[in-house]
Amino acid sequence: MDWDRDLPAWPNAALSRRVAHRPHRWHVQEAGRGPTALLIHGAGGATHSWRDVLPELARDLHVIALDLPGQGFTQLGARQRCGLEHMTTDIAGLCAAQGWQPDTIIGHSAGAAIALRLSEKLASPRGQPPMVIGLNAALGHFKGVAGWLFPALAKMLALNPLTAGLFVRSVAAPGRIQSLIRSTGSDLDDRGMALYEQLIRDKGHVEATLLMMSQWKLDRLLADLPGISARTVLIAGANDKAVPPDTSKQAAERMPNARYIELPGLGHLAHEEQPGMTCDLITTLLRDEGISPRNRD
Repeated sequence: MDWDRDLPAWPNAALSRRVAHRPHRWHVQEAGRGPTALLIHGAGGATHSWRDVLPELARDLHVIALDLPGQGFTQLGARQRCGLEHMTTDIAGLCAAQGWQPDTIIGHSAGAAIALRLSEKLASPRGQPPMVIGLNAALGHFKGVAGWLFPALAKMLALNPLTAGLFVRSVAAPGRIQSLIRSTGSDLDDRGMALYEQLIRDKGHVEATLLMMSQWKLDRLLADLPGISARTVLIAGANDKAVPPDTSKQAAERMPNARYIELPGLGHLAHEEQPGMTCDLITTLLRDEGISPRNRD
């Protein structure tokens, strides 16, 4: 995505800034005062995913959203650092450099995996692991043949410099991107669809997403779930067609301080379908954990 060309019309652009911290040049959106919430989007997403959630949460919280390496407006500085462990290390370093101490880390899809890893590296102002809230968390392996075929295919595609352009052209036909989004079980408004169209038609964004997919390995994290002590709530839309809701339920059952909440009728992008309900739920969960948002003016 081009900063000068595309950012002015991007959601919450007034909150955007660039932060240079090796190895990447990060796009960050920051707003509000109070306990700190760090928002992490999923593979192929960007800060636009929080377009309605961020300003609403910022009424009560200090909210930080970032684009993952090479995705959205973050400039990729190291192609080999797009996997779970490397990205977690780099985001933790960014947080330390900026003086951010999240009280909670809220991750969508693959962002939930990053949130759980970050909970082991960061401490809240209370000296405890940040609370983790996972939205439609991608915390499972592909089943059957897809378990080895999809990662291998992503790696092969990421190594081919022509692949991203071919993909962009393949989805350019009218209705293709809308069908792709609806296949996740979510139906977004016209603005939401248009933003995903803009992202998916951006060659650099697609290349970075393929790199992330090709380097993504969950085995260590899944094996470590019983030892992750952070207070965790995994929330899933019952209509999620991208990541089955049972993935979150089963992960929560393996963790010592986790619970599962299911949202009827919503899909993989539940927080974009119902941002108000999502924010109300997050605020309630934080209050229940003693993370008290500031009183509104």
